Amino acid sequence: MATPLRSLTGFCIFKAMKKVAFICVHNSCRSQIAEALGKHLAHDVFESYSAGTETKPRINQDAVRLMKELYGIDMEQTQYSKLLKDIPKPDIAISMGCNVSCPFIGRDFDDNWQLEDPTGKSDEEFLKTIKAIENRILELAKALQS
Repeated sequence: MATPLRSLTGFCIFKAMKKVAFICVHNSCRSQIAEALGKHLAHDVFESYSAGTETKPRINQDAVRLMKELYGIDMEQTQYSKLLKDIPKPDIAISMGCNVSCPFIGRDFDDNWQLEDPTGKSDEEFLKTIKAIENRILELAKALQS
């Protein structure tokens, strides 16, 4: 996707948006949250994708519920668990944090957000993770705009 810009002559020129991939092993929780928040908060700055080296049959249901409550985003309607081969080649690859070892994606990660997986934990832990991802998305959008 490209963003139209006005040149000094008044003609429209296009600037291609960066493709950002949020990666974790199962693509079922943190990376899904990041994709959703990227689309929600920074759709005009970069294209958001998420993927993993493995998939789960469903997105984490606590993440689905809380994202719906907080942002009105129904991740089950707009997203699904994907493998790396199912998304476009990213310009920027971000690891959500893998604790033991990150998946091999065929290249180095551009950043590792080192976020703990909230799966199986309290809503309070999920909310901390969601807020941390929101802050990182906004920081990334600001950095890409400058």
